[in-house]
Amino acid sequence: MFTEKTLRQARQGLEKWLSAVKSTGTKAGKRFSTLSDTDVEPIYTPENLKGTDFTEKIGYPGEYPFTRGCQPTGYRGRVWTFRMFSGFGTPHDTNRRWHQLLNEGETGLSTAFDFPTLMGYDSDSPRARAEVGKCGVAIDTLADFEILTDGIPLDKVTTSMTINPPAPAIWALYLAAAEKQGIKWSDIGGTIQNDMLKEFLAQKTFMCPPEPSIRLISDTVEFGTKYVPRWNTISISGYHIREAGSTAVQELAFTLADGIAYVQDVIDRKKMEVDTFAPRLSFFFNSHIDFFEDRQIPGSPTDVGENHAGQV
Repeated sequence: MFTEKTLRQARQGLEKWLSAVKSTGTKAGKRFSTLSDTDVEPIYTPENLKGTDFTEKIGYPGEYPFTRGCQPTGYRGRVWTFRMFSGFGTPHDTNRRWHQLLNEGETGLSTAFDFPTLMGYDSDSPRARAEVGKCGVAIDTLADFEILTDGIPLDKVTTSMTINPPAPAIWALYLAAAEKQGIKWSDIGGTIQNDMLKEFLAQKTFMCPPEPSIRLISDTVEFGTKYVPRWNTISISGYHIREAGSTAVQELAFTLADGIAYVQDVIDRKKMEVDTFAPRLSFFFNSHIDFFEDRQIPGSPTDVGENHAGQV
């Protein structure tokens, strides 16, 4: 990747730099690490890439091994969608907020549901007492969803819905609301989180055991592939795993393992070809201000990085 002359110059430059560091009284041997306790060298030079297979370890944007992103042009080809995570009180309250956000330049919607809705309880359930409309909007019926989406052009604005156990039911209400607006399912787009394995690992909102939960996910993937082709029927989420205390490496490991499990279940249970549904799988990773946690460093102890993938 680099000529021997370039590497020799890099080594000489490193020695000179280390000498300058020592002369300032800074300890050159002081250990620095990322939030996940991965060692960070004092400085990186071409020497750190010596012997690196560019094609195998780095590659080009949009190509294997995807260390430079999954899109060839990144955000130069398409600006990301701007979504404010929003939802509170009644459907009327959140509808007014959504209209305000769209009028002020938001390009997509991201729905926060209250805890009873997240757990599949109606607002009049004794278990929902004191939680209705807190930290999210309360949704119980199709009428609620019609109020929530009143005046929202569902064929022009994509909607993300952060919900897991009752995701198929909530999604059905959204589809019915769109239908009542006269909008075809093929014209709407968005994402339901619908990631149940992550709930057992981290966020702890669950209604069914793992097996029937995964079966519901496969059902939604099959339905979406056939009838709602612009919809991401699952957002495989590492974010919550990281927030629950994992390292960046563990976040990626658990999230990718969850994704593999979902894909395999759809293949086995639904007998679907992977390429028919995989393009609509969304991923949601954590992101930190630590530069070395946001990128893959070839030759580092873990040789993995952390990226944030937004929802379409």
